[in-house]
Amino acid sequence: MKILGLDTSSVAGSCALYEDGKILGEFYINTHLTHSQTMLPMVQALLAQCNVALDDIGCVAVTTGPGSFTGVRIGIAAVKGLCQGAGIPCRGVSTLEALAYNLQGIEGYIVPVLDARCQQVYTALFYSDGESIRRVEPDAAMSVAQRADLLMPLQGKIYLVGDGAPLLQSACGQKQVHLANEQTRFGHASGVCFAAANAPDMDAKALSPQYLRLPQAQRELLKKQQQKEK
Repeated sequence: MKILGLDTSSVAGSCALYEDGKILGEFYINTHLTHSQTMLPMVQALLAQCNVALDDIGCVAVTTGPGSFTGVRIGIAAVKGLCQGAGIPCRGVSTLEALAYNLQGIEGYIVPVLDARCQQVYTALFYSDGESIRRVEPDAAMSVAQRADLLMPLQGKIYLVGDGAPLLQSACGQKQVHLANEQTRFGHASGVCFAAANAPDMDAKALSPQYLRLPQAQRELLKKQQQKEK
């Protein structure tokens, strides 16, 4: 089955086409243009270059968060439009799980880390035996210091991936951690495809963002309301 994967959860955007464990093609762009400008033209070009019609796609997968609030919504809206229009099922994938699949093939713990600002990160924990990846911890939002503390008891190699990886590496002190290289550190739609390969199909109407905390505007509004109540 062919899977079309999209990632719009960060500044960079990408789309990839997957079939039976193989990536047929992938487009990646990091030019600070909005995903609403770049994603659908990339998808159209990818399918054309791979000589695949939208009707040939078995499902469309997309990152549902955490990540950029606006970016995640753009990706989900694009997938809803594609799937509802063509009658194709979709699959939602955690951004952090997709990042973990950037490092499939290694042996050790994989720690995806996204910078959530103000010394906070979105993170999770996975383990790879060199062939398959399994989840150890759920997605969560926490401080950089807390994430570093939770890594201390782990034995074996630890690999950091994501735009917050250098931040966490600095906080780990004496704990030996390995930083993913530039090519594998950031989100790629190929990881979305691999993560989606065993995920269940869902109706496009049910696809929704999975935020780990409220958007900044809502947090500030709640803070003002709490201050008024005091």
